[in-house]
Amino acid sequence: MVFSSMVFLCIFLPMVFVLHLLLPGIRAKNAILLTASLLFYAYGEPVYVLLLLGSSLMNYACAYVICRCPVYKKVFMALAVIGNLGVLVIFKYTGFLVETVNMISGASVSVPDIRMPIGISFFTFQEMSYVIDVYRGVTAAQKNYAKVLLYISFFPQLIAGPIVKYHDVEKEIDRRTQTMEGICSGIRRFIAGLCKKVLIANTMGLAADTLFQAPQAQINAAGAWLGAISYMLQIYFDFSGYSDMAIGLGWMFGFHFKENFNYPYISGSIREFWRRWHISLSGWFREYLYIPLGGNREGKTRTVINKILVFLCTGIWHGAAVNFVFWGIYHGCFLMIEEYILAIHKPGGRIRSIFQHVYVLLAVCVGFVFFRADTMSQGILWVKEMFTGFNRNAAAMSLALQQLTPVYLVTLAAAVIASFPVNKKLKVKRGYEPVAYILSLVGFVLCMFSLAGGTYNPFIYFRF
Repeated sequence: MVFSSMVFLCIFLPMVFVLHLLLPGIRAKNAILLTASLLFYAYGEPVYVLLLLGSSLMNYACAYVICRCPVYKKVFMALAVIGNLGVLVIFKYTGFLVETVNMISGASVSVPDIRMPIGISFFTFQEMSYVIDVYRGVTAAQKNYAKVLLYISFFPQLIAGPIVKYHDVEKEIDRRTQTMEGICSGIRRFIAGLCKKVLIANTMGLAADTLFQAPQAQINAAGAWLGAISYMLQIYFDFSGYSDMAIGLGWMFGFHFKENFNYPYISGSIREFWRRWHISLSGWFREYLYIPLGGNREGKTRTVINKILVFLCTGIWHGAAVNFVFWGIYHGCFLMIEEYILAIHKPGGRIRSIFQHVYVLLAVCVGFVFFRADTMSQGILWVKEMFTGFNRNAAAMSLALQQLTPVYLVTLAAAVIASFPVNKKLKVKRGYEPVAYILSLVGFVLCMFSLAGGTYNPFIYFRF
């Protein structure tokens, strides 16, 4: 089940919200949320809900032993890390590893057909953070398995993040209140995310998919740039939209998740971009991998190596394919360059700032071409067309122009404006609140019409 579906919007969410509101006592409220979360996951993954239960039980047990028997804490910490990574390797990377071995060795080992559980990367990283934090003494092990399972499986952040740390919601699992202000703000935040996903990301995604799935001969510079920019906007508004919906749902039920996106396309460096993009993931890698590797404490060369290793892992986390690995290394290399050439991100005047923004947008756009491409070969050919494909191929130009419908152009303008923190400036204006609620209602109606019509509505996190 996904947030942008009629089943979720018209049946699941209203029923769970009303029951949570009416049931007395925190135990009953937690019980309905836990039951609903497991049903939410089982709706799309009826078998893999057992994997979720088994994985969470393993991490609960390891954390409990670490806390209760310090003499064995290193052993159980290692078991938890190996177990979590083992689950990821088996269900997400087995096919990729077999294909790689076949390609290098010339063998013909059959590639196993293992369907990846939705959201496995998200809930596995949450489980690992819980056990590591218990090992470090950041938080105490939870005695009640149901509370750990609720933390791991809570449906707002289960399949698309943000990655939540246990100590950030521990108190709210035991004590929380639903206020009218929080509920109204949560509903509005959820609708804002839904509009990002349904009205902007889906429109941009339809154009991107049409172009990326076209024969290479029908792509010239115009089509390549249009496809790249469309996907760049699709993935931002899709991903940040889901994060907004998760945060809004959390507010509705009395939970408060941290922000996951902070207008990354206004960044003046790749380093700043990663402080603003998918904040929960970059924060996870910084805290649980970059700092343990030594961070920036052991000289510039070691710092650069650590960053490249972190972004290699970031690429691998996103998907089991060579182009994801390349995408991670690609961003790591830009961070290496910025580490040695400080002038790239050094604050300056207006002209310098413009060049820095153009540099970031260009680097990120090209990187997302490889992220979206089905193969490395397609990514390379696509980038080549972006910078050298200035031919007058009539079919290629016609395909590009076909995407520039009035709906696309209006959505493109809205996407560009929404990529900047315009909303933050408008919040201080008189009359903002009533206008915002009216626009939310209009946006929700438009989303419902779009979803009821069965229009293009992909779920792009199946690879994560």
